Amino acid sequence: MSNVEAEPAELKCGALVDEGRAAGAPRVEVLSAREVPLGGPRAMRVRRTLPQRSRTLIGAWCFADHYGPTDVPTADGMDVPPHPHTGLQTVSWLFSGEVEHRDSLGTVALIRPGEMNLMTGGYGIAHSEVSTPRTTVLHGVQLWVALPEEHRNADRDFQHHVPEPVRTDGAEIRVFLGSLAGTVSPVRTFTPLVGAEITLEPRATLTLAVDTAFEHGLLVDSGDVRLTGTVLRPAELGHVPCGADALTVENESDSPARVILLGGPPFEEEIVMWWNFIGRSHQDIVKARDDWEASSDRFGAVEGYPGRRLPAPALPNAVITPRRNPSRRRPPVKGT
Repeated sequence: MSNVEAEPAELKCGALVDEGRAAGAPRVEVLSAREVPLGGPRAMRVRRTLPQRSRTLIGAWCFADHYGPTDVPTADGMDVPPHPHTGLQTVSWLFSGEVEHRDSLGTVALIRPGEMNLMTGGYGIAHSEVSTPRTTVLHGVQLWVALPEEHRNADRDFQHHVPEPVRTDGAEIRVFLGSLAGTVSPVRTFTPLVGAEITLEPRATLTLAVDTAFEHGLLVDSGDVRLTGTVLRPAELGHVPCGADALTVENESDSPARVILLGGPPFEEEIVMWWNFIGRSHQDIVKARDDWEASSDRFGAVEGYPGRRLPAPALPNAVITPRRNPSRRRPPVKGT
């Protein structure tokens, strides 16, 4: 999925919420979504919760778009022309609909509900995404993972995985990355991660054992849920810092609730993120953009898309500075 926010308006900062939080429960930072257009000539709208000024990453997760449900017969579906990626992996996950993926590896694959497609951009890859004629309702998430410096120029790759659902405590869990609820995904990543869809029955409560070295984010698709005592509404993302050994999710709705759980150890490297590129310096971005505009072999070609590829937006008239999550306040030193 292409990011058209060349100069993102990261104005909605997260809010730390204590109301209803039990003593000893981890504090939850609530991130609100902003609506942005998806790339392409027929831009559908998506809700973006990562990145924001208050939080650039959750683990290595650096980008989260949530879209739909969109009634395709009465609105444009997804039609994203061939576009490039560097320095990241894309994770595609649908709740409904069907999307055709084509990339410069020669991959032609369908993205269907409950099936994950992971593409590694590394040094450079190009792909297109188009909802199929069979799609009547389009609904899902598109996620990006930043690659660590030692793997930032990894080879192009594509992986497909269909996780088996795990049923427990009034919930159904599909673990597409990492390990959770006794399930381990076989999909290869370059940093430790967890990614899962969780569907909760009406009024159900689920407590999950999690890695204390991970920070976590819970993105709400449907229903009003409570995460360790903090209420999250649809399209909001709740962030829980490292240290928690369990997360409790409660569905406060009279209908099923659906959420996406993301997590990983804090990503300590600074990144420069612009358009569809992740680098470590402004010059990394300039070079990637120049290579794309010059039709360099770096990204390859996407065969079979009936149209032109997506041109890169103009660079901002300023040096793009690296960013990371805001530093935590250190405790005062005694005697100062």
